[in-house]
Amino acid sequence: MTGTCRTGRTSAALIRLRASACGQRAHSSPTTWQHGGVTAATHSTLFPQVPDTPDAVLEGLDPEQREVATALHGPVCVLAGAGTGKTRAITHRIAYGVRAGILQPSSVLAVTFTNRAAGEMRGRLRQLGASGVQARTFHSAALRQLQYFWPRAVGGSMPRIVDRKIQIVADAAAACRIRLDRNELRDVTAEIEWAKVTQTVPGDYAAAAAKSGRDTPRDPAETAQLYAAYEDLKRDRAVIDFEDVLLLTVGVLQDRHDVAEQVRSQYRHFVVDEYQDVSPLQQRLLELWLGDRDDLCVVGDASQTIYSFTGATPDHLLDFRVRHPGATVVKLVRDYRSTPEVVHLANGLLAQARGRAAEHRLELVSQRPSGPEPVYTEYGDEPAEAEGAARRIRELIDSGVPASEIAVLFRTNSQSETYEQALADAGVPYQLRGAERFFDRPEVRKAGVALRGAARFGANDALLDETVDLPSQVRAVLSGEGWTSEPPAGSGAVRERWESLAALVNLAQDFAAAKPDATLGDLVAELDERANAQHAPTVQGVTLASLHSAKGLEWDVVFLVGVAEGMMPITYAKTEEQIEEERRLLYVGVTRARERLHVSWALSRSPGGRSNRRPSRFLDGLRPGSSATTARSGTGAAGGIERGLRGGTPAPTPRRTHRTPARCRVCGRTLRDAGEMKLMRCEDCPSDMDEGLYERLREWRAVQARSSGQPDFCVFTDRTLMAIAEAGPATPAELARIPGVISRKLQRYGADVLAICAGQDFD
Repeated sequence: MTGTCRTGRTSAALIRLRASACGQRAHSSPTTWQHGGVTAATHSTLFPQVPDTPDAVLEGLDPEQREVATALHGPVCVLAGAGTGKTRAITHRIAYGVRAGILQPSSVLAVTFTNRAAGEMRGRLRQLGASGVQARTFHSAALRQLQYFWPRAVGGSMPRIVDRKIQIVADAAAACRIRLDRNELRDVTAEIEWAKVTQTVPGDYAAAAAKSGRDTPRDPAETAQLYAAYEDLKRDRAVIDFEDVLLLTVGVLQDRHDVAEQVRSQYRHFVVDEYQDVSPLQQRLLELWLGDRDDLCVVGDASQTIYSFTGATPDHLLDFRVRHPGATVVKLVRDYRSTPEVVHLANGLLAQARGRAAEHRLELVSQRPSGPEPVYTEYGDEPAEAEGAARRIRELIDSGVPASEIAVLFRTNSQSETYEQALADAGVPYQLRGAERFFDRPEVRKAGVALRGAARFGANDALLDETVDLPSQVRAVLSGEGWTSEPPAGSGAVRERWESLAALVNLAQDFAAAKPDATLGDLVAELDERANAQHAPTVQGVTLASLHSAKGLEWDVVFLVGVAEGMMPITYAKTEEQIEEERRLLYVGVTRARERLHVSWALSRSPGGRSNRRPSRFLDGLRPGSSATTARSGTGAAGGIERGLRGGTPAPTPRRTHRTPARCRVCGRTLRDAGEMKLMRCEDCPSDMDEGLYERLREWRAVQARSSGQPDFCVFTDRTLMAIAEAGPATPAELARIPGVISRKLQRYGADVLAICAGQDFD
């Protein structure tokens, strides 16, 4: 099913499980809001002092962030561009409310999408003096509630949660006598996950997949059969999967009003981060948590919607004012992360975007000093591209750039191996993003035990006799666990273990610098709190990551590799929606860079192969020597604050205008192509364009683009200039009637254009 919540079917699923389980913007100058000279996203002091007063929590926030922090009642929607300090804004909002006595810590539930993000939020709240606030993922929060209420709502013990559903999918395929290879198993498993988070039951899967335009890996009827068999097997084995945690929590809250009221009495204020990524199922759970209240703050950016394949949709974010007419909307566009050169490329990418998310894009304004221009490099083949990236990374590290501040980002995980080998050959340490969590690593757990023992019995440990301070104590203890002052040669498991221990040594040095009187026992307590919050220290090594797993992270230097047609956008992206999501994915990659950005592509896969590749279409008009193909008119939204209507008055609904069909002014045919509609004639119909006027307009546009530091198409597209040259407008009203000449551009460029059309020279 799609679109609406099948409450009855969710409840029915709960009843079946119950039976089987029972018994078992206006922006200031870039120098005004620098947050003490650090970026708003993550460059805060490692161990800052807890603010003395509630007002001190607000210090250093820019006007829009301060508005977020002080808007503590009613619905609030924060539209936050990349690098604009959204996590800073919402954590300071919670901390200010707690420190001012307006919010009780135990009554606040902040939810996000990854354990890392939740851990970072808990760590920041602790540093702001707001301990006790629940910051969890949707699944973690739902699981705690389900475990607590299961005995009362269902009875007996809760079913076991399967770690990997793919084996049950394989058993379901065998039961249906359908042969699936490893890749097909993974694809069918992903389809089942999508169906469940969109609240689609097996019988509705085929229709729902068709309605959403989903490119299904197998015949939809066959996938529905596998889905049904999978659900039967789970029920027979009395197990549930990850998605069932949300489904069953929704079922309990819908069926048992007493349970729902108890949850609502516990949590009165909700904050949802990355709201553009919520699925219909998560949205339904949020609605049940809220009940008829509206103390909700959501934060997101439609231009960073890159998980639609998992059921995520930005519609909940974009329709927030429709559901909550009284909402306050705050737009954060001051980019504290990236240089103007990186921001310019990011804005240029979205300027060519289409679709609903593009209509609500935010125009970022860098708050940082100027930096180097992005570097674009073309290679003959993929191994040469990897070797070139590794060589440049080696040079950066030798010049003093920390390895941990460099990342190599690619579209698919299969690209990783080539770069692992190239970095190893260049003697560059690296880490793979998405590997085991830091505090779960065996060497980190052993190191924690050793440090805890030394803190208790250090006075009797000869190993610590000659140590003079906390860092030297830690180095002495960890030397017994494999840490050395120099890293081991090469890469692999030995190097990874050393990197983990080195991260603890570096953390001890930072901790001692922030708290000179700290003891080994204090450091152990700090490590325990960080482990509980999953607030890991930095591991030294270049990060290798897919673009999807890089979301929410940032580095000083980013290498975007493999940016070629067929990989970006990926080959199987066919529809406009899929293409636009690929564009947003590249936008996410670009906005990970703080200072330096390297973009590269290879003409062939392997040495000696056919050089039939070309750079990604997304770079057209942005990289040197290329021209734009298509562009959207207009610019993104500026920062600022929109007050909601109070007293229950509904927000005014935009009136739909019924437009007459556009017709060719030569032959009269109805026009449907956007380019033809701009020209007001068919592409093949004869043109009466003034060629000389067109060339003068192009020359004028080039000057305007250079002076404003933006691509030519951002002034006017070629089609718009052609339409002007054909129409030869003499008045502002005639110029305004030409598609593509919006009011902002008419005001800025209208006088120049009309003067050129009148035959005057331009300076």
